[in-house]
Amino acid sequence: MNAAKSLFVSSRPLSWVNTAFPFAAAYFMATRHIDAAFIVGTIYFLIPYNLAMYGINDVFDYESDLHNPRKGGVEGALLDPGVHRLTLWAAVILNVPFLVFLVAVGNPLSWLVLAISVFAVIAYSAPRLRFKERPFLDSLTSSTHFVSPAVYGLVLAGAVFTPALWALLAAFFLWGIASHAFGAVQDIVPDREGGIGSVATVIGGRATVRLSFFAYLLAAVLLLFTRLPGPFSAILMLPYAASVLPYWSITDADAERANRGWKRFLWLNFVTGFLVTMLLIWYGLLT
Repeated sequence: MNAAKSLFVSSRPLSWVNTAFPFAAAYFMATRHIDAAFIVGTIYFLIPYNLAMYGINDVFDYESDLHNPRKGGVEGALLDPGVHRLTLWAAVILNVPFLVFLVAVGNPLSWLVLAISVFAVIAYSAPRLRFKERPFLDSLTSSTHFVSPAVYGLVLAGAVFTPALWALLAAFFLWGIASHAFGAVQDIVPDREGGIGSVATVIGGRATVRLSFFAYLLAAVLLLFTRLPGPFSAILMLPYAASVLPYWSITDADAERANRGWKRFLWLNFVTGFLVTMLLIWYGLLT
């Protein structure tokens, strides 16, 4: 695999939209116009941000990834050691110009949110910090990866944070926690063999699946307190909850079976993204 292809795969193209869309949607709905900050921010959270997040992970997780059968495809690159240094430099070189611009057009509060977002990306996988190996903090940090672009977009746009908006962001954060926790279930065996801690290795697969299930349901409840047509989005949480139900009584020895549910989750995101877009258009017409 050549270097360019390695960087492309390492950035997880299937997940680009998961960080770019929250920023773009939040910024546009708050400003109702497309400007340089919208374009640059969307591009940043589409590619450079993801290369940093997943590239750093692939470099410093290489040894454990060797023993993980999921790695080597859309669920995670098995990055050749020969491109590790290139990946880290590429992440820096691609991120810095965008960050300089975003700082220049922002304000102190947006700088703080952006700093938290970038710190979460680095801290998740980088040596010494390794938040991904700190049970419960791993899911909180992972959720921050996806919610912080939306918060940043809102702050950059000068949005007013109403109770309904806080409910929406809290629901999104719970969705992120639930999704990360469920994703950790499938890796219980290789993680324990590699000495890697996670929420799933600590409380076990069965408890983690149930945690995810109830987090999805709580997210649905919170969405009922958003502005119309926001409450309709509560329905979109139900397929996620239903998707983890088959693993309600999963054992740790059989945890790899949850990979089927995780693959379903990846494609479910695209359907949900489309429906969320329709709801945002509806909201835009109403307001």
